[in-house]
Formats: sequence, structure tokens, C-alpha cells
Amino acid sequence: MRVAVIGAGIGGLAAAARLAQAGLDVTVLERARAPGGKMRSLDVGGLAVEAGPTVLTMRWVFEELFRDCGADLGARVRLSPARLLARHAWEDGARLDLFADIDASVDAIRAFAGPREAEGYRRFCARSREVYETLEGPFIRDDRPSAVDLALRIGPWGLPRLWRIQPFATLWSALAEDFRDPRLRQLFARYATYCGSSPFEAPATLMLVAHVEQAGVWTVDGGLSALARAVADLAAERGARLRYGAEVARLAVSGGRVAGVDLADGERVPADAVVCNADAAALGAGLLGPEARPAGERLEPYERSLSAVTLCARATVSGFPLAHHTVFFAPDYRAEFDQILRERRLPEAPTIYVCAQDRDDACAGPDGPEPRPERLLLLVNAPADGPERPTPPEIERCATNLRTRLAAFGLSLTEAEPPATTGPAEFAALFPGTMGALYGRASRGSTATFRRPGARSTLPGLYLAGGSVHPGPGVPMAALSGGLAARAILNDHRSALADHRSASTARSRGAAMSGGTSMP
Repeated sequence: MRVAVIGAGIGGLAAAARLAQAGLDVTVLERARAPGGKMRSLDVGGLAVEAGPTVLTMRWVFEELFRDCGADLGARVRLSPARLLARHAWEDGARLDLFADIDASVDAIRAFAGPREAEGYRRFCARSREVYETLEGPFIRDDRPSAVDLALRIGPWGLPRLWRIQPFATLWSALAEDFRDPRLRQLFARYATYCGSSPFEAPATLMLVAHVEQAGVWTVDGGLSALARAVADLAAERGARLRYGAEVARLAVSGGRVAGVDLADGERVPADAVVCNADAAALGAGLLGPEARPAGERLEPYERSLSAVTLCARATVSGFPLAHHTVFFAPDYRAEFDQILRERRLPEAPTIYVCAQDRDDACAGPDGPEPRPERLLLLVNAPADGPERPTPPEIERCATNLRTRLAAFGLSLTEAEPPATTGPAEFAALFPGTMGALYGRASRGSTATFRRPGARSTLPGLYLAGGSVHPGPGVPMAALSGGLAARAILNDHRSALADHRSASTARSRGAAMSGGTSMP
């Protein structure tokens, strides 16, 4: 059976590896020159600076992927556990470090905001764990459910637990139950931005991110782009063909079902099934042909997730003691999101995320008797309005404003060369159909999660993977989506695969199928 995978993002790579391991004939088509999608790096002054996600959570997702494909994650990728999760700073000089160890964070919060807030953090951790444990099996690991399906999967004995996780509350309102200090509400509300949403609209269930981080955060030697390359290598070793510089123009459809894909150069790649790892909005916009349009999403501006302005820089740092991850908070969080999502403009005083990629868990920078340039990723949230806004002059003002705001926190950057800047227009070009939205549909309200597409599309033979589909955005979630797409293909074509294997066995006992699966 032939499968074409559109896009070598982590969802497409995970699907390709699993399908190739199962013995299918898999071809991955990627228009870029390297795998990874958003897990990418940019050259700045001859050094690779990670320009996308910077840490790994839910390590078990990749351990399972490699193990199911007969390999060992630890032997392929060097992972280092993070003790310090992030350093947080406010303009009044206040700072708070959060740790992977709950007790260490409790002590830090007690010193920062007092014993009541420290106990509130313990309650918050217990609640976030309950949210995660309630949703992991019936939602995160399984096919996309409806709200009714989810209730049925949890069962009557689990319904009180489902109600306790406050599925109809916003994250911001739910945090008020545990924290009175507005700075702590602001800090933990930031988890909504992990899926490109506003904490004032996102569901309280996103507090599960806190438990995911406490369960373990790892840095990857070589960055997350190195993890993408390792999964691509795994898929290739199992027999998948990875073709880079291969731009897909449209899906080939015959008799009401997918028959393959047509490339921009006119080549047709026949396939019995196609996994589309492009954003679902690309399908909905008709970018892969009119037949595939109903399988995608057509999002209004207010339904899109956040975009970003990022600067990949090489700079000498002084003043503020950066950690590997540091967050500099806006003075008015609600105003920041109002400006982005309602006024559709870059915020005047944004929250700024800085990843100092050469800093270790002890916050030490590059060795040497004199300060040396460090690799930095700086990010602020932005509206997803594609090439229209923000304009290049607005992006330039944002970059200047970003440096001015960091200076107000005491952080000085002396850049060795101009940074590599990426804004919504560039993200829209990198990921067609998205208008720059980095996470697909925004999590607005309690039902947004159920509106994401699942692995099976409305077009027979077309399957979906990636951060814009179930179970959602983020590196491990996108990898899980690839696994769900692979499982759907194997289940839907079980009889055809069984017939093929029987025929293969009759022709040549002991032959090896494409993908490395030996037949008995």
C-alpha cells in the first residue's frame, strides 16, 4: 500500500515512521530543504539559532515512537532534564524562578508572595494534575471526541471528576481560586499562549500544561531541530523515502477519493492514502485543490491563534541574569491581548520571552574570561493577519520597542550582527493558509477543542496530522496526531493490508517488505 505524507513537520514524520515500520510504501514530500517544520533553526553569524520550540515535554511520546519502531530515543538524541523551568520578571524588579520540583517552587513562591500563595500553588498543582489525568486517556491519546463522546469515554463514575476540572470556566477566572497575587495569575495564565490563545478566553483545562512541565522538561542537544532530524532518520531507516524541495500543488482525486498528489513541477505521486501535515487552514483555503476544501478549516481572524514576531540573535548580554528561559511580563496583561486580538496590532508593552540557548541549568553562559556573544531567541505575540499587518515599519518599531523594554528590566544586548527577524508575514509564507497563525484554531471557549479536525477527513483516503488538528498544538501533541493518523490508516485498510501480506508471503516466504518489516 502506498502512502504519501505532505510535510515533514513532526506530525508527518511520526506518521511516516510508524507506517513505514508497519511495512507500507511511504513517501514524504517536503518543500523545504530540511525536516522539522516549525522545529527549525536559522543561521546567524555562522551559528544555528533555534527559531521554533526550544524544550521537550511529554518525553514518553517520543520514547514510545522510537520503541515502536525498534529504536531507542536516548541512543539517538541527547536529552538533559531541566531543574529550573523558567525565570519570570516584572518591571518593579520582582523576580520568580519556577522549578521542576514542586517543593522548590513552593519555597520560591512563599518568599515571593507569602504562605497563602504558596499553598495556593500546591492546590493549583493538584488541580492541574487532575485535569491531565482526566483527559490523557480519553482525549489526548485517543481519536478526536465530541463533548458527548468524551463524557461516554470517561464513564459515569468519572463525570464528577470531569466537572471538577471546570471545562466551562476560563483559565483566567479559574486561577483566581488559587491565587490572589495578580503577578501569579499572570504567570500561570501564560499557559494559554502555549496554544496561541488568550487566557481571558481559553478554557481552564489548559492548566494541565503545569502538570506536563512538572512531569519533566528536557533540553535537546542541538535543539528541537535535531530531534526532528532524528525522527526523519528513523523514518528513512524503516524504509520511508523523504523528498525535500518537493512542493505539493494539489491532491489528486479520482472517483471521489484520494489517488495521490501532484507536485508543482507536474509530477504525480500515486498513493492509496495521503497524510496531510499542512495546516488545516491550507485545505480550507483550497490551496490543495477544491475537492479537499471541505476537509479543512476556514477561520475568521478572531478564530485564529496568535502569531509572533521573533528575533534570532547573537548578542553579548549584560545586566539582567538570564536563565535558559526568561519571561519579562507586560504591565497590563489584559491590555496586551486586547491590542493583539481586538485591535489587531502589536502591543505597546508586550510580554517578552527570551531563550538564552547557550545557558545551562545553572544559568551559566558561554565560558571565557570575557563576555561572549550568546545565541538568543526573542519572541513577542502578534496578531495573525498575514502579509497585511503588521507592516515592515511596524515590525521594525516592535524590534526597537523590544530592546527598550528589556533595558527597563536591566537587560542590555550588544548584537554581533543584525538578527534574523520573522513576523506574521514570513510565518504566513512558511506555512500557507495560516495567515501567520502558529497554532491553528485558537482555544476560545469550552467547545473550541472539539472543533479541531480529527485524523480522518471528509475526503476518503485523506488523513490529517499536525498541530492544527486533534489533539492540538505543541511538539508532543503534533507527534501524537501523526500516530493517530497512522493508526487510522492501518485500521481503515486492515483487510487490504492483510490480503497484500498474504500474497507477499505466498510469493516469497521470508521476504522483507518496504519499511523493514520481515514477513514470516
